[in-house]
Amino acid sequence: MPVSPALDISKPVKAASDKSAARAVTERVHEPVFSQPLVPILTAVGVALLIVLSITFARTAGLVAALWGAGGLATVVWLRTSRGPIYDLAYGGLIALGILVGEFLVGNPPLLSVMFTVANMVEIVLAVTLARRFAPGLNLSTVEGCARFLLSAAVVAPIPAALFASLCLYAMSGADIAASFQTWWFGHALGLAVIGTFGLALTRTHMNVLRRPWKLAETLILLGLLTMASWAVFWFATVPMSFAMFPLLILIAVRLRILGIATSLLIVTLTAVGSAMLDHGPFAMHGSDIAGRAVLAQVMMLLGFMPILLVAALLEERDLLADRAKAGQVRAERASAAKSRLLANVAHEIKSPVGGVIGIGELWKSGQIGEVTDTQRDMADMLVKTARQVEALAHDLLDVARAESGAVKVDLRPTDVHGVLDDVARVTALRPEAAGVRIELECAVDGMVALADSQRLTQVIGNLASNAVKYGAAGGVVILKARRVPGGVRIEVIDRGPGLSADKQAQLFEPFNRLGLERSAIEGHGIGLALAKRLVELQRGDIGVVSEPGQGATFWVELQAA
Repeated sequence: MPVSPALDISKPVKAASDKSAARAVTERVHEPVFSQPLVPILTAVGVALLIVLSITFARTAGLVAALWGAGGLATVVWLRTSRGPIYDLAYGGLIALGILVGEFLVGNPPLLSVMFTVANMVEIVLAVTLARRFAPGLNLSTVEGCARFLLSAAVVAPIPAALFASLCLYAMSGADIAASFQTWWFGHALGLAVIGTFGLALTRTHMNVLRRPWKLAETLILLGLLTMASWAVFWFATVPMSFAMFPLLILIAVRLRILGIATSLLIVTLTAVGSAMLDHGPFAMHGSDIAGRAVLAQVMMLLGFMPILLVAALLEERDLLADRAKAGQVRAERASAAKSRLLANVAHEIKSPVGGVIGIGELWKSGQIGEVTDTQRDMADMLVKTARQVEALAHDLLDVARAESGAVKVDLRPTDVHGVLDDVARVTALRPEAAGVRIELECAVDGMVALADSQRLTQVIGNLASNAVKYGAAGGVVILKARRVPGGVRIEVIDRGPGLSADKQAQLFEPFNRLGLERSAIEGHGIGLALAKRLVELQRGDIGVVSEPGQGATFWVELQAA
């Protein structure tokens, strides 16, 4: 279903787009109003009646009517009810018969009636063909879909028919070709645009909105006000005041969206062109040339008021995207909750058997279950070490699951940052991988107080320091630093290791992403930084990294000052 290209929804894959368009057409085909078997016959009757009304009351330049709704009615019903080639042939025949009957009813001679029937059928068939080709979804609820329908069906389709009819009228009666072409194109384009958009807007979705009593009342009030305003502006005003209609039309577009504005444009078109034809209102000051008055009214509608339809389409498209985003957010939250439950369950299931493995390994290594050789003792050490890694992973998984599910509670209090860094430095220095690495502390002893959970902050900084020792040990030094920043405290863990490229920095805080070090000798599971990020966010802080390849890395945490 085509939509605005700025939203990047209309052009995924051609096959998917075609399926979406076909589905949209199918949904509209089965709308209750348009799925009745008598609809084609009733449409043909309606076309005949509209032709009688148009020719009787709106004929201007020679034999051409200034307001033509028959083509719009036939086109929109054809688009909404099409069921295949056989149906198209039958429907086209019925419409041609309805046009011919209407021409005969107003007294047109046979040759002229046939000529007008052929011209109108050329226009209707071309409008249907172009709409199916360039606006296959028939979706006016997007800017692109609305613009495609108006340009293809309303603007382009009447041109060949207008040229054919004007040339025929010139040959038959010497009518002015330019005047006939101009009147035909403006009148038929306006009819296709107004009636076509109104018919396409009559979908189940739009009609269901009117089932709400307050919405129905609002619709009736706004359309009633518009009818009175149109009557006053185009029938009784003696000076041009069409600009006064814009605020009300914009309000209707905002409140009632596509169906409301399509109905409004139908009301305004009938009022404006009707007043011009009957020499009322501001158009009467342009003299007695009925064709000139009609063209002024048509131009005003096409260029002045029809663009408001795009405003309504834009608003409806925004609503659609907002609904999709909300639904996507709900799905993402449910998926995240399910993932968190799975992680928690897996971690719980892992802890018990791993604890048993560690116990057995310790007993085996100590010789309490029998004598062991040196090789067996080494194997027992390896068993215990591996089991403890799995146990650490289980604890990390539990922490991640709790953090993502909101089960982790933080107690934000004034926290001595120097004390936290000092504790982290002492613990980190005792790690086996810290051998040969100098750990320095750069932090004021007094006054460096942040609003944080001391336990969780220690966990975060400890994780960053551990990573600095493991991955940046080649630099020989790790610096724990804290300083004041506007409104807060910035803690930095600096190493002189190999550094990180921009691509790797973008992936740092993704769970289970070890940046290609999965097969290295450095232990890790790739969830420590993801957990650190979540814990910092729970403390209303920010976390990030500054690094360049070969220049080491600086991981920073910023917290509010107490």
